[in-house]
Amino acid sequence: MPVNFTPTPADQLHPVAGLRIGTAMAGVRKANRRDLVLFALDEGCAVAGVFTNNRFCAAPVQVCRELLAAGSGIRALVVNTGNANAGTGADGLARARRTCAAVAACLGVEAQAVLPFSTGVIMETLPVERIEAGLPAAQADLHAAHWAQAAEGIMTTDTLPKAASRQVSIGGQTVTVTGISKGAGMIRPNMATMLGFVATDAVIAPALLDALVRQAADASFNRITIDGDTSTNDSFVLVATQRAGHAAITDLGSAEGRALADAVIGVSRQLAQAIVRDGEGATKFITVRVEGGRDEAECRLVAYAIAHSPLVKTAFFASDPNLGRILAAVGYAGIDDLDQGLIDLHLDDVHVATKGGRHPAYQEADGQRVMKQSEITVRVHLHRGGAATEVWTCDLSHDYVSINADYRS
Repeated sequence: MPVNFTPTPADQLHPVAGLRIGTAMAGVRKANRRDLVLFALDEGCAVAGVFTNNRFCAAPVQVCRELLAAGSGIRALVVNTGNANAGTGADGLARARRTCAAVAACLGVEAQAVLPFSTGVIMETLPVERIEAGLPAAQADLHAAHWAQAAEGIMTTDTLPKAASRQVSIGGQTVTVTGISKGAGMIRPNMATMLGFVATDAVIAPALLDALVRQAADASFNRITIDGDTSTNDSFVLVATQRAGHAAITDLGSAEGRALADAVIGVSRQLAQAIVRDGEGATKFITVRVEGGRDEAECRLVAYAIAHSPLVKTAFFASDPNLGRILAAVGYAGIDDLDQGLIDLHLDDVHVATKGGRHPAYQEADGQRVMKQSEITVRVHLHRGGAATEVWTCDLSHDYVSINADYRS
């Protein structure tokens, strides 16, 4: 069961003017489930995205990068689940482009204006003919309010749909930010299998969107890990439909730019944390905060060493305060001149270690009390400087192994 996570009700997901969504049951891998999602964008929308750093990236990722780099005016996004179209070579690229052409024919736009996305099993041929057959139903279903259906339609091993929405006042106008994400395993977004789509009706200079999507990714999706595996298909896309009616934002450092960034980051962070809360087999949501680094990069090294450690994660699953495993992860994180005699470790309110050794007042019963909680914060202080960072992860359970052993069954 997801850790303290309840899907956002459909009536709390605000439509974004200038964007409509339709879903269909195309039978890409399994029958009788939504597995095809179509986003139709009005002319004039600005689109930016960040994608996996995995060098063995999927065909749709390659096509998306190519089209966005070319400056194509994007008019549609199409997403299929059940098949990642990764590890499929030249044939996979041809099928991704054929998907774009099919969407273009449905909507009356150019094929270069369509971004494709896929998620699911790797190294299997994309059944593009099923996508083509399902597109008319998705087109007929297009509606501005279909965010909840879209969140369901992009799921793979997720147990619950993930969506978030908020509104903010900018220039006297109400600006909406709404988004969806999917992911439960093969999760360590390393962006520049998760997908995230966030849209806003804010009016913003298109040239700023690349910086905003990267800022949002770095504050959200790039701070989560379930199993340390970077997917072939990770994609996070931000759409600005330019329909809110306020004066255009031309500086992200302005009051209006900061208000929009805060809203986009807030939605992105909610979606990212939902992925961890619904991690495959997860029973606990864990925040790892590293403080006192010389820079944010070395804090991130330590945070991910802890968050990726199978020994740490299995100890959390067992509620076993075998906390030397955390100190070991700090030590092998990659800081060559780390002084272990300066390290402090807290588990929520419990001071576990100080000056590199066990705190005199620490009692194992206190550690176990915290370990039994469904939400836990690990805090490490390096005492090297003023930098800090935070990442989110989950425990590693028997169910994670079972889910991934049976994934293709």
